[in-house]
Amino acid sequence: MIARNDCVERDRADPLAPLRSLFALERVDRQGTIYLDGNSLGVLPRAAADRVRQVVEDEWGLGLIRSWNTAGWMTLSQRIGDKIATLVGAGPGEVAVADSTSANLYKVLSAAIAMTAGARKQVVSERTNFPTDLYIADTLAREHGFELALVDADGLDAHLDDRLAILMLTHVNYRTGRMHDMARVTSAAHDAGALVIWDLAHSAGAMPVHLGDADFAVGCGYKYLNGGPGAPAFVWAHPRHTARMDREGWRQPLSGWLGHAAPFEFTPDYRPAPGIARFICGTPPVLSMAALECGIDTVLAAADRGGLDAIRRKSIALTELFVELVESRCAGYSLELASPRAAADRGSQVSFAHATGGYPIMQALIARGVIGDFRAPDILRFGFTPIYTRFADVWDAVDRLSHVLASGEWREPRFSVRSAVT
Repeated sequence: MIARNDCVERDRADPLAPLRSLFALERVDRQGTIYLDGNSLGVLPRAAADRVRQVVEDEWGLGLIRSWNTAGWMTLSQRIGDKIATLVGAGPGEVAVADSTSANLYKVLSAAIAMTAGARKQVVSERTNFPTDLYIADTLAREHGFELALVDADGLDAHLDDRLAILMLTHVNYRTGRMHDMARVTSAAHDAGALVIWDLAHSAGAMPVHLGDADFAVGCGYKYLNGGPGAPAFVWAHPRHTARMDREGWRQPLSGWLGHAAPFEFTPDYRPAPGIARFICGTPPVLSMAALECGIDTVLAAADRGGLDAIRRKSIALTELFVELVESRCAGYSLELASPRAAADRGSQVSFAHATGGYPIMQALIARGVIGDFRAPDILRFGFTPIYTRFADVWDAVDRLSHVLASGEWREPRFSVRSAVT
C-alpha cells in the first residue's frame, strides 16, 4: 500500500515542484482545497493579477489609445501565438491567437471544405468528440452539401476511404482522456487523400504536441495554458495552406477588419492578410490576452527543468498513481476506469464511471474540498496539471474519495441537485 509519506518524498524530489510557486494558491491551500480540474480551467498564475492591473491602470488608464502602438496591443495575437507555437510543434508566425475555439474551428473547417475537390463529401469525427466541434461541423456540412459521419474511435481506420474529405478529431478526448497517435492518424488520413483538423484543447500545455504534417489545428487558452476563464483561443494552419491562400487570395468566412492586409487603410473592399494573420477577425481582447500570456509563461517556465517532456513524465506519474490508489482504496464501490489503462494512450486526465452516482459522488467530493468535474452521463473526471499538482494532492484526493464512498454521504439529496455547470 502506498503511504502518504511516499508521495511527500516524491514531491521533494520533483524537478517541477518549484513551478507551483508561479501560481496564486495560498488561499486555495488554506481552505484545504485540492484542485484536479485544470483540464477545464487552469489555476490563476501569480503574475496575472499584476499584469492585468498594469494594463488597466497604465496602458489603458495612462497610455489610452496610444497603447495600441506603444504597448504593442496590435501585435498581441502574433506575439502570444509564437509562444504557443513552441508548445505545439509549430514555427514562428504560424499560430494566431483570436476569438474562441468554436469560431476558429468554423474558420479552418470552412477552409478545408473550400480546398476539397471532386466527389469527396464526407467529414468524419468521433461520436464522443466535444459537442461544440460536432455542432460546428454539422452546420458547415449542411451548408455545403457534405455529410458528417460520426464513428467510434476504434473504427476510424475503416472510414479512411475515397469518400473522406476531412478528418476532424480532438487530440485528447474530453470525457475519457483517450489520446490519438497524431502522427499515425495524420499520415493515414493523408494516404487516403483527406485533410486533417486537430483540436488541441485537452493537450496543449500538458504534453509535447507535434503537429508535423497536419493541415489545421485549433485550441483554447484556459485549460492547461492557464489563461483564465474565457481566455482567447488559437488557430494554426500548415504553411503550405497559408501559402496557397496567399497565392489565390483566399478569404476565410469571418473576414473581419483585423484579418485585412492593411486594416488602417479602411478600404471598403477586403484584402486578406498574408499567412496565418488572415484567420484573425475582430479586435483583440487586450485584458484577456494579457492574462493568457501570463498563463502560457508558466508552461514555458518548465523549459529549463526538462520542458514538455518533463511535464509529460510527471503527468504519467500522477495519473498512474491516481489510478492505482483509486482501484486499491475504492474497490467495491462500482467505480470503473473509463480512461485507457495504458498511460501512453491517455492525456493528463483520468476518468472513472459510476453508473448511478457519478454526479452526486462528484458533488460530495467537492464538498470535501476535492474539485473535479462530472461529464454526462456517468463520468467523474479528474485533471492533473503537472506544473502545480503534487503527488500528495493525489493521495489526499483519493483518501477523501474513499470516505465519500464508504460513508455513503453522496446519497444525500442535496448532492443530486444539478447546477448549471457540472
